[in-house]
Amino acid sequence: MIFNWFKIFIYHLRQSKLFSLLNVLGLSIGVASVIFAILYWNNEHAYDQWNPEKENVYQVLNVIGGTGDTWATSSIPFGNTCKAAITEIEQICFMNDWYNEAVVKYQNKKLIDKKITISDNNFFDFFPFPIIKGAKKDILKEKNSVAIAEEQAKLLFNDEDPIGKSIIYNDKPYIVKSVYRIMRPSSVEPNYVFGGIIREDDINNWGNFSYGLKIKIKKDADINVVLKKMHNVNYVNRTLKDAKESGQTVEQYIKENGEIKIVLDQLKTSRLHGTKTTGSNAPEGKGNLQLIYIMVGLSILILVLSLVNYINLATASAIKRAKEVGVRKIVGASKNQIIGQFIFETAIIVTLSILFALAIVELSLPYYNTFLRKTLTMNGGEFYLQLILIFGLVIILAGIFPAIYISNFETLKVLKGNFSRSKSGIWIRNSMLIFQFGIAAFFIIGALIVNSQVDYMMNKDLGFSGNQVIRIPFNYQDYAKKGDKYQLTKQEILKIPGVEEVSTFAGTFGNSTNSSSGFTHNGVFVQPRNVEMDFDFLKMMKIKIVEGRDLSPKFASDTIDNWLINETLAKTLGLKNPINTVITSGWGGEKGIMKFKVVGVVKDFHITGLQNKVPPMVFINMKTLKWNNFQNVYVKVSPNNLSETLDKLKVYWEKNVNPDYPFFYEFVNKGFARTYEEQVKQKDLFFILNLVVITIAIFGLFALASFSMERRLKEIAIRKTLGAETDVLLKELSKQYILFCFMGFGIGIVPAYILLQKWLEDFAFRINISPVPFTVALISLVMLTLLIVLAKAYQVTKIDVLKYLKYE
Repeated sequence: MIFNWFKIFIYHLRQSKLFSLLNVLGLSIGVASVIFAILYWNNEHAYDQWNPEKENVYQVLNVIGGTGDTWATSSIPFGNTCKAAITEIEQICFMNDWYNEAVVKYQNKKLIDKKITISDNNFFDFFPFPIIKGAKKDILKEKNSVAIAEEQAKLLFNDEDPIGKSIIYNDKPYIVKSVYRIMRPSSVEPNYVFGGIIREDDINNWGNFSYGLKIKIKKDADINVVLKKMHNVNYVNRTLKDAKESGQTVEQYIKENGEIKIVLDQLKTSRLHGTKTTGSNAPEGKGNLQLIYIMVGLSILILVLSLVNYINLATASAIKRAKEVGVRKIVGASKNQIIGQFIFETAIIVTLSILFALAIVELSLPYYNTFLRKTLTMNGGEFYLQLILIFGLVIILAGIFPAIYISNFETLKVLKGNFSRSKSGIWIRNSMLIFQFGIAAFFIIGALIVNSQVDYMMNKDLGFSGNQVIRIPFNYQDYAKKGDKYQLTKQEILKIPGVEEVSTFAGTFGNSTNSSSGFTHNGVFVQPRNVEMDFDFLKMMKIKIVEGRDLSPKFASDTIDNWLINETLAKTLGLKNPINTVITSGWGGEKGIMKFKVVGVVKDFHITGLQNKVPPMVFINMKTLKWNNFQNVYVKVSPNNLSETLDKLKVYWEKNVNPDYPFFYEFVNKGFARTYEEQVKQKDLFFILNLVVITIAIFGLFALASFSMERRLKEIAIRKTLGAETDVLLKELSKQYILFCFMGFGIGIVPAYILLQKWLEDFAFRINISPVPFTVALISLVMLTLLIVLAKAYQVTKIDVLKYLKYE
């Protein structure tokens, strides 16, 4: 029986090669889109799942004062006090929640590595990577200890045993204690883990939030109890103490300054569901849950579209199988046997579709990995189980309805030849066609709105100009002499032809600044970003001063106690006449509490992406506090002979500034563009999926229009005989499809508006949804429909009338 079913399937495959190909291709595209989404979903949800401590380890975050800013760093005394006072905490770990990029040297070999972290001795209790060689406990107990990942050990030492060898990092020697194997994917995947993170002068400094802090709680501990006790540690050691020192009641102090709120993110879920922070809270970054949902949702829509397309084609082509079904019923075939046969045929088509889909994915995976910046592969037991589930689900959804529909043909009607004039199943096919139009409308509207938002972000006035300004990393290790080295470098490179201006500040455009400190003025607490900068930095970046003046070397006080504030900070503090306002700040470093005078107001500009509001900011000359937090030098270069200028900069830099590092530069505008990189990805994703959806919709519309018009060939022949003009026939044949197009568009606009409005809410600066994308989508759908339907309709109006009427 199965063999006979297979022969019948092959026969019909040969009879309808085009429509069989459309069926397979349509399903293949739908299945491929779901496979892509599954690969991304699996990878993002696999982070840290290898870690046996994932449920007990938590990242400690701090919501500072009344600003609402969440920081992924803590202070040393806070962590140590929590460990001593809270019995539910088993261990704590101080570590950098970011990677350092530096040169690592061994004898005459040196390697630049971008994945270096620094930690205390507990790192491997929180991230128990398998130890391949060396010590398994107390690996980082000594400050000059280091553990190396297996791959890096091979690069650095070749065939030598690395244990006990000395390597140089930041001009200091470190002894290799262990070699470990990185388990992926993980929120921390360092190539080197150096010991000695804790600085002696920070042990009692409650205000220095410079250390990533993780806690491991006991297995039976209640995390809510732990969180309550951690809040109490802050209350006793900071709030009460600071209120007493300021001569205020606790209530007055909290009203003016707010309290530090603790947030705990579990390692198991922090990748996708963790709290959004100011700065990084995991070296490997956070996952993009929104992009995952978008990809999964859109891939499911495409699969549904493919299934609808398949069902439409299957039921539309049923007329060609009607007599076959009638004859089989006459000779004794049961309804269940007919259903089984057609499900069997669907299973073959689905199998072919999945094979094609796997080929599409395999060929496209390199581009997909580039798009997501990942290294996804099609393997793993979980993936194959999901593939089997997709196979079964597609067979059920695509096969059962057409099989039941075909098996219910009335035997006598189909054998008499009356079935072709029956309207059985037409309303179902038309409903599905309308649904297809709805999905297509949704994708076109979505693509247009996303494209408009990205274009708005790319073209919006940022408040600064990075034209011809390059950022060059200033990897100078001697912190005490860093400022002097910068001034010398500045004077020397200004002599290079083509270099117009040189300046710096402690931050990068797109990633904000390197520090933030809070203060209270007139009862208002603020936590502004600190911009420690060189003179003429604002001028070079064309950032405007709206009141007062810029900081200048002409005024000695500009390096002592003068600063600038931005418009947002002036509004937050309620300063109507901010110039000459004196503000007391407690972030004077070694100088303690200082009073600063406002000498200018800076026009708001976007230092972070357009997803965020412009933060309050203070601007101070780098000589005032001598923190030397800057990490880059900004150089404005002439567009004339640019390559020659860059070559000379490279020679000077590699010889005099960073001999161990290759010369690297990046245009500021390009660096800022990375802030909307995810949105550009979503724009590209919508564009690609639009092509896919429109392709599938064309398959379905073409096939359905073909079947529909072929059923009306005799009617068309009679109309032509009675004198009907071609344009009248074209109008008659196409008008129902235009009606379906409008109905589908009406279905698609509501979810498109709601979901895209929700998407836009993530941006502090965004477009307003106008009627334009909806109008363009409707016109596009109508034009596409007319193009396909009229092309087919014109073809059938040219039929040979005698061929269809000679037997009448």
